[in-house]
Amino acid sequence: MSKTVEYFFAPQSPYAYLGHDRFISMAKKSHATVIIKPFDVVKVFSLSGGVPVAQRPLQRQAYRLVELQRWSSYLQKPLVLHPAFFPVNGDPGSKLIIATQQAYGTEQALTLAGALGKAVWVEEKNIADLTTLEEIATNLQLDGAKLVAAIESEAVLKLFNQHTEEAIAAQVFGVPWYRIEGEDFWGQDRLDFVERALHP
Repeated sequence: MSKTVEYFFAPQSPYAYLGHDRFISMAKKSHATVIIKPFDVVKVFSLSGGVPVAQRPLQRQAYRLVELQRWSSYLQKPLVLHPAFFPVNGDPGSKLIIATQQAYGTEQALTLAGALGKAVWVEEKNIADLTTLEEIATNLQLDGAKLVAAIESEAVLKLFNQHTEEAIAAQVFGVPWYRIEGEDFWGQDRLDFVERALHP
C-alpha cells in the first residue's frame, strides 16, 4: 500500500537542494503520494528558535560549510559554498512552485523546485528576482510569464500561508522536513529512515 509524504521545504535551502533528487527517486520507487508544502521558513524559524546563518556562532558557521562540502562530495552533487545570491528571499520561489502545482501538477512543481535549488547553489542565480524566476520556469517548457503573474494571486497566497500554518502546527523547525503518516523526519541526512518508512 503506497503512502503519503508531506514535503515541507524552501527552495533556497542547501539541504533541500542536496536531498531533493534522492527524495523524489524514493517517492517514485515506492509509488508514494507527495504533497508539496513550500512555506515561510523565516516565520517558522523565528517561532522555533532558529536563526539566520549570519547570526549563528562562528564555529557553527564554519562547520556548516564543512558539512555542505562533505555532502556535496558524497552525493556527487555540485554546490558552490558561497553562492553570489545567498542569503536570498525564497518566498517568491516557493509561491512559484505553488502556482506551478496548480497549473501543471505536482510532478512539474517538483521539477521546478529542483531547478530553483540548482539555480541558487550551482548557477548562482537570484531566485528572488522575478525575471530570473520567469526564465527558470520557461526553460522547463512552462509558461513562465503566466506563473510569475500568479505569484501574488489569492489562490497562491492562501496555500503559501496555509503551508506555513501547517508547518507550525506540525512543529517543523528545519528544512527539508518529511512527514509520513504523522511520523516526522528532519533533514536530507534522514532520507535512509524516510526510505525505510516508505518500505516497512
